[in-house]
Amino acid sequence: MSTNSTFDFDTVIDRSNTGSEKWDKYLGRDIIPLWVADMDFRSPPAVIEALHKRVEHGVFGYSYPDNSLVEAVRGALKRDYDWEIEEEWIVWLPGLVCGLNVLCRAIGEPGDEVVTLIPVYPPFMSAPVLTGRTAIKVPLVLEEGRWVTDFEALEQAITPATKLLLLCNPHNPVGRAWTREELLRFADVAQRHGLVIGSDDIHSELILDDVRHLPIASLSPEIAERTITLLAPSKTYNVPGLGCSFAVISNPQLRRQFRQAMGRLVPHVNTLGYTAAEAAYRDGAGWRAALLDYLRGNRDLVEAEVAAMPALKITHVEATYLAWIDARELGVENPGRFFEEAGVGLSDGADFGAPGFVRLNFGCSRKLLSKALARMRQALPG
Repeated sequence: MSTNSTFDFDTVIDRSNTGSEKWDKYLGRDIIPLWVADMDFRSPPAVIEALHKRVEHGVFGYSYPDNSLVEAVRGALKRDYDWEIEEEWIVWLPGLVCGLNVLCRAIGEPGDEVVTLIPVYPPFMSAPVLTGRTAIKVPLVLEEGRWVTDFEALEQAITPATKLLLLCNPHNPVGRAWTREELLRFADVAQRHGLVIGSDDIHSELILDDVRHLPIASLSPEIAERTITLLAPSKTYNVPGLGCSFAVISNPQLRRQFRQAMGRLVPHVNTLGYTAAEAAYRDGAGWRAALLDYLRGNRDLVEAEVAAMPALKITHVEATYLAWIDARELGVENPGRFFEEAGVGLSDGADFGAPGFVRLNFGCSRKLLSKALARMRQALPG
């Protein structure tokens, strides 16, 4: 059993032949999938129970978020981040990637620029292009074993055509939980250059170190006025397949622009997505605490094992269940393919704007994780 006897994170659940994007990618091949960011754990019992109850009702018509869901969300943001939001600030979405694309479409005009920090979750680079904007990519830099922002390079990259700063907080894939000081510097840059801040906080409930997540919009009303925050229960409570997320936008003008950009292109959230979200935010805190405890153990195992592997380097994972591994010393063109051939499916860094790296998802049973790490170690030279 897991470190918390109330919840079981150790049992390996067979996800093959379930239409799982993560597992069926390697169907019929002996490859352990540690790539796409969903976890192998069952969702919280409270979520499963709420879904059963909703399914038993048997009618799945068009739905809207009722007051109990809105209050569950507001209560969770107040409890976790001391962030008080109003009901009208919430705009519901059927997925965070959809939200990123709407966000890019809502700010500025075709031909304008969107600036972001790389390596980063791939839709940060594709959403600007798909909406007729130009993606400006500023590399993070490694300082004393920690990925940080080169604010001088960020300033130099901004032009009069730049209208939007896309922020990932915590940052996927490097696992940074941005500090108050760093967030205030982002906000200062945005204020001086007249930028809107789009902040993807989808991993905000997955802080592994002893720090508190800070939504940038929560730092001051002035910062909130230029910020659109994207959130979802999907990563934390392992319900990404149910397609429920939302934007928090306190500025009425930005909110109008965002809704206008949605138009009739964006479908409604489905009934089961709303149901899962409410149960997660209202009743999932105990499960989440146990999950974080288990993920910390997995994180520590990955960091210790990878640090001892020849030709690999790893930085400390402050947040998320994703480890960012430097495999450039391996000298292979595609380290993702190299580890696939060794029986471990990782995400290749080229997709995140950083060839030579790989991303490892440790949101799985420790037994499976240990087996995958052993395969990686055996595949390495020396």
